[in-house]
Amino acid sequence: MIKTIEVDLKEDSYPIIVGTGIINRIGAYIKSHIQPTSVLIVADTVVKYHFAPPVVDSLKRSGYDVSIVDIPGGEGSKSVDQLFQVLDSLVDNQLDRGSTLIALGGGVIGDLVGFAAAVYMRGIAYVQIPTTLQAQVDASVGGKTAINHPKGKNLIGAFHQPKLVLIDVDTLKTLPQRDIHAGLIEVIKMGVIRDESMFAMVEDNLDGVLNLDAKTLIEMIACACANKADIVAKDEKESGLRMVLNYGHTFGHALEALTDYKVYRHGEAVSVGLNCAARLAVNLGLFSEADFERQRTLLNRSKLPLTFPTDLSPETIYDAMSLDKKTVGGKLRLILPTRIGAVVIRDDVPETKIIEAISQCY
Repeated sequence: MIKTIEVDLKEDSYPIIVGTGIINRIGAYIKSHIQPTSVLIVADTVVKYHFAPPVVDSLKRSGYDVSIVDIPGGEGSKSVDQLFQVLDSLVDNQLDRGSTLIALGGGVIGDLVGFAAAVYMRGIAYVQIPTTLQAQVDASVGGKTAINHPKGKNLIGAFHQPKLVLIDVDTLKTLPQRDIHAGLIEVIKMGVIRDESMFAMVEDNLDGVLNLDAKTLIEMIACACANKADIVAKDEKESGLRMVLNYGHTFGHALEALTDYKVYRHGEAVSVGLNCAARLAVNLGLFSEADFERQRTLLNRSKLPLTFPTDLSPETIYDAMSLDKKTVGGKLRLILPTRIGAVVIRDDVPETKIIEAISQCY
């Protein structure tokens, strides 16, 4: 079963291909879409063990010279040091403007590789092969690339679209269950911001998702990617509509930064952010208690955290939020739900109201 979604960006358009067994046919897919002069794979160290051999074999069978470099997993790898390791590998292996970078791993690898591709020789092609649920439903699509600054997540980056996104749901079988739960947050988020039917799909099929039923996963991932592709096509550079994808992220990014990116998976921190943003929306009279409880129940069923750690004060969290890259003119732009399936963008919420909502999420 294969599903294809097109990201319509005129000359920068590209397909997202979702299915099973794709990992063994990478070379054929790349040859039919890009035809690079040479290829460098950047893989998460753990992912390299599981999936680099079939990917390298497939590429070589398609006639490509292949080099590979591995990067430790985890948010700490979205750093200047690891960026230069990738760039050094590009230089050392004499890759040129006709070459292609391949990101093999989760969202961290995808963001890092995408940024390296954006800046090497002022931009070369890259392909996303996401191997985590979070990356498959969100991070691999849309061309947002970045590394972190010690004071904030994704503060150093560029928009640089991939040429191809290849999603093999079989890769999820190697993940810890915790990562499946964390990845679900981006699907739940998409349901709240614009697609109530997809939110209901997760509610009704959560057991199938958590049990890694291939058909259920392909349907859900394709639906999430189609929603994101539509948003990206309408607002590639996040000047308006695309901002809604940040629902829960301002709170979540602050939590990640305050815990040195070592305590929470990205999806876990964003789950706390979704819960807090929804509580704020209820307090402001935008969101009903019934919809708040519906979101909270699904997050809880998905075994995702809902509360901030007690050693971080509301004021500390608010101050960290103020460093978020979505702050403009000193004002926080917050995405707040009005119902399951719709949100608004607000930059006029008083600091006292935000701190009050945070204080209610312990």
